[in-house]
Amino acid sequence: MTFQIHSRALQVAKALRQGILQTFPVAFSLSLCSTATPQQLSSSVKSSAMQSAPAPAATTVRVERVIVDAWFNSQQRLNAAGRNEYFHYKWNDQSDSGFSIFGQMFLGDGANLDTLYQAPTTDRLDTAQIYIIVSPDNPAKNPHPHYVQPNDADQIVAWVKQGGVLVLMENDPANADINHLNLISDRFGIHFDEVLKHNVIGNQLAPGYIPVSSGGLLFQHSHTLYMKDTCGMSVKYPASPLLEDKAGIVMATAKYGKGTVFAVVDPWLYNEYTDPRKNLPQQDNYEAGKEFVHWLLKQVPSNE
Repeated sequence: MTFQIHSRALQVAKALRQGILQTFPVAFSLSLCSTATPQQLSSSVKSSAMQSAPAPAATTVRVERVIVDAWFNSQQRLNAAGRNEYFHYKWNDQSDSGFSIFGQMFLGDGANLDTLYQAPTTDRLDTAQIYIIVSPDNPAKNPHPHYVQPNDADQIVAWVKQGGVLVLMENDPANADINHLNLISDRFGIHFDEVLKHNVIGNQLAPGYIPVSSGGLLFQHSHTLYMKDTCGMSVKYPASPLLEDKAGIVMATAKYGKGTVFAVVDPWLYNEYTDPRKNLPQQDNYEAGKEFVHWLLKQVPSNE
Protein backbone atom coordinates (compact mmCIF):
# COMPACT_ATOMS: atom_id res chain seq x y z
CA MET A 1 0.00 0.00 0.00
CA THR A 2 2.83 2.44 0.92
CA PHE A 3 4.61 1.70 -2.38
CA GLN A 4 1.45 2.26 -4.42
CA ILE A 5 0.74 5.61 -2.72
CA HIS A 6 4.34 6.77 -3.15
CA SER A 7 4.36 5.80 -6.84
CA ARG A 8 1.04 7.53 -7.49
CA ALA A 9 2.26 10.66 -5.69
CA LEU A 10 5.28 10.84 -7.99
CA GLN A 11 2.98 10.60 -11.03
CA VAL A 12 0.82 13.45 -9.75
CA ALA A 13 3.82 15.63 -8.91
CA LYS A 14 5.17 15.13 -12.42
CA ALA A 15 1.80 15.99 -13.95
CA LEU A 16 1.52 19.14 -11.87
CA ARG A 17 4.99 20.28 -12.96
CA GLN A 18 4.02 19.77 -16.60
CA GLY A 19 0.75 21.63 -16.20
CA ILE A 20 -1.22 18.55 -17.23
CA LEU A 21 -3.14 17.97 -14.04
CA GLN A 22 -5.29 20.83 -12.72
CA THR A 23 -7.79 19.16 -10.41
CA PHE A 24 -8.21 15.68 -9.02
CA PRO A 25 -10.84 13.95 -6.83
CA VAL A 26 -11.00 14.56 -3.10
CA ALA A 27 -10.63 10.84 -2.39
CA PHE A 28 -7.36 10.65 -4.33
CA SER A 29 -5.88 13.75 -2.68
CA LEU A 30 -6.63 12.26 0.75
CA SER A 31 -5.09 8.92 -0.21
CA LEU A 32 -1.74 10.61 -0.97
CA CYS A 33 -1.24 12.05 2.52
CA SER A 34 -3.16 9.62 4.75
CA THR A 35 -1.71 6.67 6.69
CA ALA A 36 -5.17 5.43 7.76
CA THR A 37 -6.46 1.94 7.06
CA PRO A 38 -8.62 1.45 3.95
CA GLN A 39 -11.76 1.34 6.17
CA GLN A 40 -10.80 4.61 7.94
CA LEU A 41 -9.91 6.24 4.61
CA SER A 42 -13.25 5.26 3.10
CA SER A 43 -15.10 6.80 6.05
CA SER A 44 -13.01 9.96 5.84
CA VAL A 45 -13.67 10.33 2.13
CA LYS A 46 -17.44 9.97 2.60
CA SER A 47 -17.41 12.64 5.33
CA SER A 48 -15.26 14.99 3.27
CA ALA A 49 -17.41 14.54 0.18
CA MET A 50 -20.52 15.46 2.16
CA GLN A 51 -18.92 18.63 3.56
CA SER A 52 -17.03 19.87 0.47
CA ALA A 53 -18.50 21.57 -2.59
CA PRO A 54 -17.54 20.09 -5.98
CA ALA A 55 -14.34 21.53 -7.42
CA PRO A 56 -14.96 23.92 -10.34
CA ALA A 57 -14.32 22.50 -13.76
CA ALA A 58 -11.11 23.62 -15.48
CA THR A 59 -11.65 26.27 -18.16
CA THR A 60 -9.81 26.74 -21.43
CA VAL A 61 -8.47 30.24 -22.08
CA ARG A 62 -8.55 31.20 -25.76
CA VAL A 63 -5.42 32.80 -27.21
CA GLU A 64 -6.39 35.43 -29.77
CA ARG A 65 -5.09 34.77 -33.30
CA VAL A 66 -4.14 37.85 -35.30
CA ILE A 67 -3.76 37.39 -39.07
CA VAL A 68 -2.11 39.89 -41.39
CA ASP A 69 -3.00 39.77 -45.08
CA ALA A 70 -0.45 38.71 -47.71
CA TRP A 71 -2.87 38.42 -50.62
CA PHE A 72 -4.03 41.97 -51.30
CA ASN A 73 -0.52 43.12 -50.39
CA SER A 74 1.69 40.35 -51.75
CA GLN A 75 4.91 42.19 -52.52
CA GLN A 76 8.05 40.06 -52.67
CA ARG A 77 11.78 40.67 -52.84
CA LEU A 78 14.96 38.60 -53.05
CA ASN A 79 16.52 37.85 -49.68
CA ALA A 80 20.21 37.31 -48.92
CA ALA A 81 19.91 33.67 -50.02
CA GLY A 82 18.55 34.72 -53.40
CA ARG A 83 15.04 33.50 -52.67
CA ASN A 84 11.78 35.38 -52.92
CA GLU A 85 10.29 36.46 -49.62
CA TYR A 86 7.19 38.43 -48.71
CA PHE A 87 7.82 41.84 -47.22
CA HIS A 88 6.13 45.20 -46.57
CA TYR A 89 3.83 45.15 -43.52
CA LYS A 90 4.63 41.54 -42.61
CA TRP A 91 5.30 40.13 -39.12
CA ASN A 92 8.71 38.70 -40.04
CA ASP A 93 9.91 41.80 -41.92
CA GLN A 94 12.41 43.50 -39.62
CA SER A 95 13.33 46.24 -42.07
CA ASP A 96 11.79 49.73 -41.99
CA SER A 97 8.83 48.49 -44.06
CA GLY A 98 7.98 45.63 -41.71
CA PHE A 99 5.50 44.96 -38.93
CA SER A 100 7.85 43.03 -36.66
CA ILE A 101 7.56 45.58 -33.83
CA PHE A 102 3.79 45.84 -34.27
CA GLY A 103 3.69 42.06 -34.03
CA GLN A 104 5.68 42.13 -30.80
CA MET A 105 3.00 44.37 -29.31
CA PHE A 106 0.40 41.65 -29.93
CA LEU A 107 2.71 38.94 -28.61
CA GLY A 108 3.28 41.01 -25.49
CA ASP A 109 -0.47 40.94 -24.88
CA GLY A 110 -0.56 37.16 -25.25
CA ALA A 111 -1.85 36.89 -28.83
CA ASN A 112 -0.60 34.61 -31.62
CA LEU A 113 0.42 35.84 -35.08
CA ASP A 114 -0.29 34.36 -38.49
CA THR A 115 -0.31 35.36 -42.17
CA LEU A 116 -2.90 34.63 -44.86
CA TYR A 117 -1.35 34.15 -48.31
CA GLN A 118 -4.65 33.40 -50.06
CA ALA A 119 -7.86 35.28 -50.69
CA PRO A 120 -9.88 35.53 -47.48
CA THR A 121 -12.86 33.27 -46.95
CA THR A 122 -14.96 32.55 -43.89
CA ASP A 123 -13.30 29.13 -43.66
CA ARG A 124 -9.77 30.54 -43.83
CA LEU A 125 -10.63 33.17 -41.23
CA ASP A 126 -12.57 30.77 -39.02
CA THR A 127 -9.90 30.49 -36.33
CA ALA A 128 -8.87 34.17 -36.48
CA GLN A 129 -10.13 36.83 -34.11
CA ILE A 130 -8.41 39.79 -35.83
CA TYR A 131 -7.69 40.18 -39.56
CA ILE A 132 -5.53 43.07 -40.81
CA ILE A 133 -5.47 44.32 -44.41
CA VAL A 134 -2.73 46.87 -45.08
CA SER A 135 -2.07 49.11 -48.09
CA PRO A 136 -3.39 46.86 -50.90
CA ASP A 137 -1.11 46.66 -53.94
CA ASN A 138 -1.43 48.83 -56.99
CA PRO A 139 0.58 48.34 -60.21
CA ALA A 140 3.25 50.75 -58.98
CA LYS A 141 4.02 48.37 -56.11
CA ASN A 142 3.21 45.02 -57.67
CA PRO A 143 2.91 44.25 -61.40
CA HIS A 144 0.31 41.57 -60.60
CA PRO A 145 -1.88 42.98 -57.82
CA HIS A 146 -4.68 40.95 -56.28
CA TYR A 147 -7.50 43.48 -56.24
CA VAL A 148 -10.37 43.07 -53.80
CA GLN A 149 -13.31 41.39 -55.54
CA PRO A 150 -17.02 41.54 -54.59
CA ASN A 151 -16.87 37.96 -53.29
CA ASP A 152 -13.92 38.87 -51.07
CA ALA A 153 -16.05 41.60 -49.53
CA ASP A 154 -18.95 39.19 -49.02
CA GLN A 155 -16.70 36.69 -47.23
CA ILE A 156 -15.16 39.30 -44.94
CA VAL A 157 -18.52 40.88 -44.11
CA ALA A 158 -19.89 37.47 -43.10
CA TRP A 159 -16.86 36.84 -40.91
CA VAL A 160 -17.16 40.21 -39.17
CA LYS A 161 -20.88 39.64 -38.57
CA GLN A 162 -20.02 36.49 -36.63
CA GLY A 163 -17.65 38.39 -34.33
CA GLY A 164 -14.46 39.05 -36.28
CA VAL A 165 -12.41 42.20 -35.76
CA LEU A 166 -11.36 43.70 -39.09
CA VAL A 167 -8.54 46.26 -39.36
CA LEU A 168 -8.20 48.28 -42.58
CA MET A 169 -4.99 50.32 -42.89
CA GLU A 170 -4.89 52.36 -46.10
CA ASN A 171 -2.14 54.50 -47.57
CA ASP A 172 -1.73 57.49 -49.87
CA PRO A 173 -3.13 57.18 -53.42
CA ALA A 174 0.29 56.84 -55.07
CA ASN A 175 1.29 53.83 -52.98
CA ALA A 176 -1.86 51.75 -52.57
CA ASP A 177 -5.08 50.66 -54.22
CA ILE A 178 -7.98 52.57 -52.68
CA ASN A 179 -10.95 52.02 -54.97
CA HIS A 180 -11.08 48.24 -54.59
CA LEU A 181 -10.58 48.31 -50.82
CA ASN A 182 -13.70 50.46 -50.66
CA LEU A 183 -15.65 47.38 -51.79
CA ILE A 184 -15.05 46.16 -48.25
CA SER A 185 -15.02 49.36 -46.22
CA ASP A 186 -18.17 50.81 -47.84
CA ARG A 187 -20.15 47.86 -46.49
CA PHE A 188 -19.50 49.25 -43.00
CA GLY A 189 -20.07 52.93 -43.75
CA ILE A 190 -16.36 53.76 -44.17
CA HIS A 191 -15.03 55.25 -47.41
CA PHE A 192 -11.39 55.94 -48.21
CA ASP A 193 -11.02 59.11 -50.26
CA GLU A 194 -8.44 59.13 -53.04
CA VAL A 195 -6.84 62.42 -52.00
CA LEU A 196 -3.38 63.13 -50.59
CA LYS A 197 -3.30 64.39 -47.01
CA HIS A 198 -0.60 64.83 -44.35
CA ASN A 199 1.84 65.45 -47.20
CA VAL A 200 5.40 65.67 -45.86
CA ILE A 201 7.99 67.27 -48.14
CA GLY A 202 11.64 66.91 -47.20
CA ASN A 203 12.30 67.89 -43.60
CA GLN A 204 9.03 69.80 -43.27
CA LEU A 205 7.52 67.25 -40.89
CA ALA A 206 4.70 69.32 -39.39
CA PRO A 207 1.93 68.05 -41.74
CA GLY A 208 2.59 64.52 -40.48
CA TYR A 209 2.06 65.27 -36.79
CA ILE A 210 -1.34 64.28 -35.43
CA PRO A 211 -2.15 65.27 -31.83
CA VAL A 212 -4.16 62.84 -29.68
CA SER A 213 -5.91 63.96 -26.52
CA SER A 214 -6.22 61.70 -23.49
CA GLY A 215 -9.46 60.11 -22.34
CA GLY A 216 -10.77 59.13 -25.77
CA LEU A 217 -12.64 56.00 -26.81
CA LEU A 218 -9.41 54.46 -28.11
CA PHE A 219 -6.49 56.31 -26.53
CA GLN A 220 -6.53 56.83 -22.79
CA HIS A 221 -3.29 58.82 -22.85
CA SER A 222 -2.21 61.80 -24.94
CA HIS A 223 0.10 61.14 -27.87
CA THR A 224 1.61 62.73 -30.93
CA LEU A 225 1.25 60.39 -33.89
CA TYR A 226 3.24 60.67 -37.08
CA MET A 227 1.73 59.69 -40.43
CA LYS A 228 3.57 60.66 -43.59
CA ASP A 229 1.37 61.00 -46.72
CA THR A 230 -2.08 59.52 -46.22
CA CYS A 231 -5.41 59.29 -48.01
CA GLY A 232 -8.63 60.80 -46.68
CA MET A 233 -11.69 59.20 -45.11
CA SER A 234 -15.41 59.84 -44.82
CA VAL A 235 -17.98 57.91 -42.80
CA LYS A 236 -21.69 57.29 -42.49
CA TYR A 237 -23.82 55.02 -40.31
CA PRO A 238 -22.94 52.62 -38.77
CA ALA A 239 -19.41 54.04 -38.71
CA SER A 240 -18.21 56.94 -36.58
CA PRO A 241 -14.88 58.79 -36.23
CA LEU A 242 -12.40 57.76 -33.56
CA LEU A 243 -9.73 60.35 -34.30
CA GLU A 244 -9.80 63.58 -36.30
CA ASP A 245 -7.34 66.37 -36.96
CA LYS A 246 -7.32 69.50 -39.08
CA ALA A 247 -7.00 67.37 -42.25
CA GLY A 248 -10.16 65.38 -41.46
CA ILE A 249 -10.97 61.91 -40.16
CA VAL A 250 -7.88 59.83 -39.38
CA MET A 251 -9.42 56.77 -37.67
CA ALA A 252 -12.96 55.38 -37.62
CA THR A 253 -14.81 52.35 -36.33
CA ALA A 254 -18.08 50.52 -36.88
CA LYS A 255 -19.96 47.77 -35.11
CA TYR A 256 -21.46 45.14 -37.39
CA GLY A 257 -23.30 42.13 -36.02
CA LYS A 258 -21.09 40.68 -33.32
CA GLY A 259 -17.95 42.16 -34.85
CA THR A 260 -15.98 45.38 -35.11
CA VAL A 261 -14.30 47.24 -37.96
CA PHE A 262 -11.43 49.68 -37.50
CA ALA A 263 -10.07 51.87 -40.30
CA VAL A 264 -7.12 54.27 -40.51
CA VAL A 265 -5.72 56.36 -43.36
CA ASP A 266 -2.12 55.14 -42.99
CA PRO A 267 -0.19 51.96 -41.97
CA TRP A 268 1.35 54.09 -39.22
CA LEU A 269 2.80 51.23 -37.13
CA TYR A 270 5.53 49.98 -39.47
CA ASN A 271 9.04 49.69 -38.08
CA GLU A 272 10.37 52.93 -39.52
CA TYR A 273 8.19 54.90 -37.09
CA THR A 274 7.91 52.51 -34.14
CA ASP A 275 11.53 51.51 -33.49
CA PRO A 276 12.55 53.46 -30.34
CA ARG A 277 16.22 52.90 -31.19
CA LYS A 278 15.97 55.04 -34.31
CA ASN A 279 16.21 58.81 -34.61
CA LEU A 280 12.50 59.27 -35.19
CA PRO A 281 10.48 62.43 -35.76
CA GLN A 282 9.16 63.81 -32.47
CA GLN A 283 6.31 61.36 -32.01
CA ASP A 284 5.33 58.33 -29.96
CA ASN A 285 3.74 55.89 -32.40
CA TYR A 286 5.23 53.05 -30.36
CA GLU A 287 3.42 53.89 -27.10
CA ALA A 288 0.23 54.77 -28.97
CA GLY A 289 0.51 51.49 -30.84
CA LYS A 290 0.52 49.52 -27.60
CA GLU A 291 -2.69 51.27 -26.56
CA PHE A 292 -4.17 50.52 -29.96
CA VAL A 293 -3.35 46.81 -29.61
CA HIS A 294 -4.97 46.72 -26.14
CA TRP A 295 -8.09 48.32 -27.59
CA LEU A 296 -8.26 45.92 -30.54
CA LEU A 297 -8.03 42.85 -28.33
CA LYS A 298 -10.81 44.20 -26.15
CA GLN A 299 -13.08 44.33 -29.21
CA VAL A 300 -12.91 40.55 -29.61
CA PRO A 301 -16.16 39.03 -28.30
CA SER A 302 -15.92 36.86 -25.21
CA ASN A 303 -15.76 33.12 -25.83
CA GLU A 304 -17.96 32.39 -22.81
